[in-house]
Amino acid sequence: MLSVPYSPPKSKTDFGGDVQRAEGAEYFNKAKHMNKSELLKLYDQDLREQVEYPEARKEITADVVRFVREAPAMNFVSMTYADESNLERVIKNEVEYFAPMNQPFTWKVYDHDPLPGVGEKLKSHGFIRDDDAGDIMVLDVKNSPAQLLTPVTADIRRITNVEGLKDIIFVLDKVWGGSNTWVNGRLGGHLNVPGYLSAYVAYVDDSPASIGWTYFPKGHFATLFAGSTLEEYRKHGLYTGILATRVQEIRERGYQYAVVETGDMSKPITQKHGFEYLTTVWDYELKNDK
Repeated sequence: MLSVPYSPPKSKTDFGGDVQRAEGAEYFNKAKHMNKSELLKLYDQDLREQVEYPEARKEITADVVRFVREAPAMNFVSMTYADESNLERVIKNEVEYFAPMNQPFTWKVYDHDPLPGVGEKLKSHGFIRDDDAGDIMVLDVKNSPAQLLTPVTADIRRITNVEGLKDIIFVLDKVWGGSNTWVNGRLGGHLNVPGYLSAYVAYVDDSPASIGWTYFPKGHFATLFAGSTLEEYRKHGLYTGILATRVQEIRERGYQYAVVETGDMSKPITQKHGFEYLTTVWDYELKNDK
């Protein structure tokens, strides 16, 4: 299998930073007037091909873009280059490649990918589709609604160290259940990468009530995650305050777009705040647990 040698970033700061440094002013200006087709191409380029993750090794072959993490973390294929006639071979090769790692891995399939048969082919190789698809919503931050650009009055604090992550874990545990101590390892490590992650907590009477964080990879898209609020504090403007804080930072740092993966509940909320539908992503998971 032909592959492009993996070249790690020259420094930690290569993972993030303002978009002008990442792409150059001329290309950045072209992103200002894009139709949906062009925007999808830019999304694929920035967030499926050129993106880097500090904890993962990226490998680009003639067939796919894959990311490999240390066990027991999830590995994944982010991009498929092969055409329909080669899918059987490509999927078999990837399954064989990942099998010795004895880790689960996910194959990401997008509605705009020109591969209508890839889902069924993956199922035939033992992949299971997560039926909770993610709708990708995007906001051109220069056209943000006024409510996201007004000064935020809620008590919102930026988390800058692992100690502060306990408040994020508290909200996640209450909202989603389970134990979310994975935050300490993943976000804790990412906080050490300059310019890469901004995490925020909204407090009510000094108690954590709402959370959200943003990643700043190279390119034109800043990616939003979490957006979770304790039930007793919903409809108090905390979600909007967290979102506004992040959108304002994204604008200040020169990124063109904010993007977020949403479900059935969160999609209409983002639409209310000016986000528009871009595409849908499906996760097909193979559990290599033999």
